[in-house]
Amino acid sequence: MATVCAALLLPAGCGHPGSSDNAGKLDVIATTTQLGDIVGQIGGDAVDVHQLLQPNTDPHEYEPRPDDVTATANAKIVFESGDGLDNWMDTVVSESGGDPQTVVVGDSVPTRLAGEGDQASNFDPHWWHDPQNVEAAIAVIRDSLIKAEPARKAALEKNATSYISKVRALDAGIRRCFSKIPARDRKLVTSHDAFGYFANRYDVKVIGAVIPSQTTQAQPSAGELSDLSALVKKEGVKAIFPESSINPKLEEALAAQTGAEAGHSLYGDTLGASGSSGDTYLKMEAANADSMLRGFSGGRLRCPIAGI
Repeated sequence: MATVCAALLLPAGCGHPGSSDNAGKLDVIATTTQLGDIVGQIGGDAVDVHQLLQPNTDPHEYEPRPDDVTATANAKIVFESGDGLDNWMDTVVSESGGDPQTVVVGDSVPTRLAGEGDQASNFDPHWWHDPQNVEAAIAVIRDSLIKAEPARKAALEKNATSYISKVRALDAGIRRCFSKIPARDRKLVTSHDAFGYFANRYDVKVIGAVIPSQTTQAQPSAGELSDLSALVKKEGVKAIFPESSINPKLEEALAAQTGAEAGHSLYGDTLGASGSSGDTYLKMEAANADSMLRGFSGGRLRCPIAGI
């Protein structure tokens, strides 16, 4: 990436962080689509957010682009999701030559589920699927932005308070929706193991995942798929839920083998494209709740959520 940096021939140069010169806005980096949306909601007119990952792209397969390196060189704050999901950001910062403050948002959320591996410090990186974690993340982001832009404290606090209200409305709405269906019918099979926080928050039983890992880089074996098929049949699972950013071929095959349906997709690691049902964090989680409720109920129930 150093050769990428050298080839850019930027006026500011790699290694010379610029000031907040975008109409007085604070230059910040957000690694993931979720963070990009949340930081933008809190920062409002005070920030210029450069979001590294794009909608429907896999964070596990990210490759830095030249403009990402450029933006990082000029950034004052880098917001990372954490827990290994975006650990490539350390390299981007190093190669950019910049010196931004790095805020690993996931380190401060209250609910931490076990991740993969033997180390006790490993956590499931998909913390945003619990709105209570997002509420805590909002406070971390707000305080970081206020520290960098104290003159805009009032506006940043107002934005954060308004957004927290919407996140709470989302959480309450999902709870109301899921109260319509017995817990015994809330059985989840997805593309990969990304929904532990959602399941923990809303009393959903995770039966399994086509890719039995918290990263999409893993590959299922024939034996693992056969075992999952048998478990789906045994548990009477009604729906398999493909993820929007992953090819649904295996999920559709599993559904065909087991008699389940596979017509309700979820947003796992990424927001959807602009104009989709999941192009913001709030819409993403509401769409996931709606898809799950429809799948769990055989299409009888929907999950409209007001106030978001």
